[in-house]
Amino acid sequence: MYSDEDLNSAVAAGAISSEAANALRAHVADLRQIAHGDEESFRLLNSFNDIFVTVAAVILLIAMGTLGSIIFAPLGPLFVGAAAWALGEYFALRRRMALPSVVLTVAFIGSVVALPIAVAKLGLPRAAVDTWGFIIGGLFATGAAWLHWKRFKVPIAIAGGTAAAVLLMVMAAAAVATGYNGDVDEDVILPVVTIGGLIVFAFAMWWDMQDRQRTTRRSDVAFWLHLLAAPLIAHPLFTMFGVFKGTALGPAGAIAILVIYIMLGFVALAIDRRALLVSALAYVLAAVGELIENFGAVEAGFAVTMLVIGSALLLLSAAWSQIRAAVVSLLPASLAAMLPPVETAASPLPA
Repeated sequence: MYSDEDLNSAVAAGAISSEAANALRAHVADLRQIAHGDEESFRLLNSFNDIFVTVAAVILLIAMGTLGSIIFAPLGPLFVGAAAWALGEYFALRRRMALPSVVLTVAFIGSVVALPIAVAKLGLPRAAVDTWGFIIGGLFATGAAWLHWKRFKVPIAIAGGTAAAVLLMVMAAAAVATGYNGDVDEDVILPVVTIGGLIVFAFAMWWDMQDRQRTTRRSDVAFWLHLLAAPLIAHPLFTMFGVFKGTALGPAGAIAILVIYIMLGFVALAIDRRALLVSALAYVLAAVGELIENFGAVEAGFAVTMLVIGSALLLLSAAWSQIRAAVVSLLPASLAAMLPPVETAASPLPA
């Protein structure tokens, strides 16, 4: 399996011409009957060996973390981070294996967040750990993710560092609002999370605009950032309607969630990213189920909900290019020029 980045590398090395690479992309688009830009492709697997190596690496990292924690608590995340970086030198930098690179990057950034927390637990009260441990962890992880990106160029590293920065921002806001006593107030957290999500979304769009054709690593970076931004935006929006409070949404709340989901769908179509739709899917399932039960179909509510949502998403996927073209046509020309170009799905090949 070859990615756009592999094709770009082959062109840079002189193995194939730029025209041949573009012809290959066009041929694959014809085979799949979908425009290349609308595939929102990113590489996660090269072969089954990626899965094999990932499983082995996860087992090794768990063992390293457990043994380190037994010896001395902070050694657990320290061992995991060191092992993840060392394994990355071979599997990410030399072998360029997709899935192991992703897992090792997440493990490294996560271990950097966990290390200050483990140190803080040695002598600080719980409130201080919840406050300063996460703040320092977020600060260190942001810098560590940047160093990891400079060394390995794994796209998810940018999203990991951005997530750490959002964690730092949220915990700092909570600390100031609660007087550094460790108590987290949802009314304080959710607005900050929303602001963080919007900042991440803007950052993702910046990366997207660097590669409107989506043929370089920048597009992969934007993909992971959109995947991070989507729940940060969707969760606070839908939480205010009581999805997680264990109470009935009511018809008004359910309809409001559907309206918001449709609005997110328009944004997803305009920017040609499906992450917003996927992240908000659980909330919409709850909303549609609530509506169906209000009409008396309690026993069949779950099945009917899945049928409606599944059918709608499949239809949207099948006609994504055409629907997106219609949505983009409604936007100002200056805004549309900053988005991925509108492409129509290729016509089927003759039998």
